[in-house]
Amino acid sequence: MAYLLLGVCFGFVLTQTEVLSWFRIQEMFRFQSFRMYLIIASAIFVAAVSLALIRRLGMRTLGGESIVVPPKALGSGVRYVVGGTLFGLGWALAGACPGPLFALVGNGVSVMVVAILSAMAGTWVYGFLEPRLPH
Repeated sequence: MAYLLLGVCFGFVLTQTEVLSWFRIQEMFRFQSFRMYLIIASAIFVAAVSLALIRRLGMRTLGGESIVVPPKALGSGVRYVVGGTLFGLGWALAGACPGPLFALVGNGVSVMVVAILSAMAGTWVYGFLEPRLPH
């Protein structure tokens, strides 16, 4: 129930800030408005501060386990280029980032169910192929 309430609150915030708006996304990609960039930057800032606090305070999960963020191996960067390109193509085709898809459905944009099902299928395919992929 807590996750449902958090999701509803998240969807409400996305709706009120117009982050769901296709027109706002177009403004961002056309550099006509920096509103979305500021929203993204604030999300990065909140995540960075949150992670710093988790590390500094030695916070634990509700089960008492330490919260550890393992270091990332950057490698050659090819996987980031390919992954970013796939993400961007999906964003362009759907007209929405994956985060607000459920909020869009909740706002009556029922065609986004197709995007949600496609994202779930893509996740399943990745999970199936992951052992065979070079990491």
